[in-house]
Amino acid sequence: MNVLIADDERVVLEGLKYIIDWHGLGFSICGTSSNGADALEKILSLNPDLCLLDIRMPKMNGIEVVQAAVEQGYTGKFIILSGVTDFKLAQTAMRYGVDFYLTKPIDEDELKQAVTTVRELILSEEKNQIFYKEYRDKAKQSILQEILLNTCDYYKLDLDDLHLNANIYQVVSYENYNQEFFYQTWNFADLMRVSNQDNNTFDLLELDRRKIILLKGDFAISKFENLLAHYQLKPQKGSPFDSVFLAYGQKVSRIQDIYLSYQDICQLSERRFFCEENQHIIGYEELLKKYQNLTASALTQNTAPDYAERFLNYIQSHNQTLITETLRELNTYLVSLNTDIANIKHFLIDLYILVKQKIMHLYPDVDIPFPANAAAIDLLERKYYLYEIITFLAEQFDMWLHSVGYSSGENVMDEVLYYIHHNYQENLKLETIAPLFGYNSSYLGKIFNKRVGINFTSYVDQIRIEEAKKLLGQDRLKVYEIAKQVGYSNVDYFHKKFKKHVGTSPAEYRKNLCP
Repeated sequence: MNVLIADDERVVLEGLKYIIDWHGLGFSICGTSSNGADALEKILSLNPDLCLLDIRMPKMNGIEVVQAAVEQGYTGKFIILSGVTDFKLAQTAMRYGVDFYLTKPIDEDELKQAVTTVRELILSEEKNQIFYKEYRDKAKQSILQEILLNTCDYYKLDLDDLHLNANIYQVVSYENYNQEFFYQTWNFADLMRVSNQDNNTFDLLELDRRKIILLKGDFAISKFENLLAHYQLKPQKGSPFDSVFLAYGQKVSRIQDIYLSYQDICQLSERRFFCEENQHIIGYEELLKKYQNLTASALTQNTAPDYAERFLNYIQSHNQTLITETLRELNTYLVSLNTDIANIKHFLIDLYILVKQKIMHLYPDVDIPFPANAAAIDLLERKYYLYEIITFLAEQFDMWLHSVGYSSGENVMDEVLYYIHHNYQENLKLETIAPLFGYNSSYLGKIFNKRVGINFTSYVDQIRIEEAKKLLGQDRLKVYEIAKQVGYSNVDYFHKKFKKHVGTSPAEYRKNLCP
């Protein structure tokens, strides 16, 4: 703590500096004065914790100094020194806020006791002040939370005391951009380049595990809009702006409407999953133009299998373009859905596993470094953004495409034949295969016939019958099971096709193999 000593007698002034161990009592002498006017000036500029004043000094006496200092906002303690014992003078001094009235010559023990008492009084008041400030801060936080949730009694609020007498308000949420890494929490006042003395510019609080900023007044909102301009230019990597993600609600002019701006934040936070890569801001305008037109349709049990079938075909046909376009289509479709993020993640996990299982079944001899399902599920569950999951799928599909897709780089017919050999058990039609390779069905049929020497349907039957012959030789499956496994849903039709190509029925062929 600091003490100022004032006395017009130089000898006394020097003596007061050394009569007691100021340092040992917790004080440092911050200044001295030899007249009242100078003492007052130093009190107001240095703001000492304690003033030790002689009552009789030139220009202003001690009592006048005390009175003037208190009137101008000084809140420290006073000890008055007087050459005479005057009860009325002492009474006047106490009335103006003097804590001790000591008579000269100064008794060392008496001064030490007075200083010690003042020190304990200052410490006690500081402790109470800290407690009171903490109590007020907690109370204000509670009030602000009630305002955001629209549960407070607005008519009981002291708006001046709460610094809530602005003409306009806006709610902003403030969090790390990359939630896997916890950067230093940047001071929002520093980011906005403003002074937030007494929380006049904005209030900070936490609600529902979000850091919330309540902007107050035109100045604060204009500074925030300047801040947003930095993000439009894409923040520099490693800068404070690069580590921050902001969501902001609508501007409102009444205390009673602040909750509407906070509701915007809640809705926007739920949509953060759909933000694009390097998008650091999402604002209420996007709710107005984008998210109010969400479709009510939900993901069905057929959605994942349908997309999985498409991706499987594109992977096998080595069609990178259609994989990319379908992933983009899938992303747009998911953004338009009015459903929980958890449902979307589960759908994407199902899609991934379906494609993976089909690839493993069709290409058991191909060495593909598949991640384990548990590891993939955990990875996708922990992703914070849809674009991250779409990127993961794109990378996996590309790896599988180069592992199983046949590409000579010269003749697309080699890719078509390769696809047929791995999908003969499906309901293959020229009309569905042709687009996978960038042809219409009529043209592909002509070049197929020219290259292979037979039409598409006959070639598929030929592949199926050859596979059926292998299965009949194994004597594990019944004839109707073999028919289904090679792509014939109708066993009578299978008999007809088999006899046409082999000359005997499936049963006779098996009997001849095992007489």
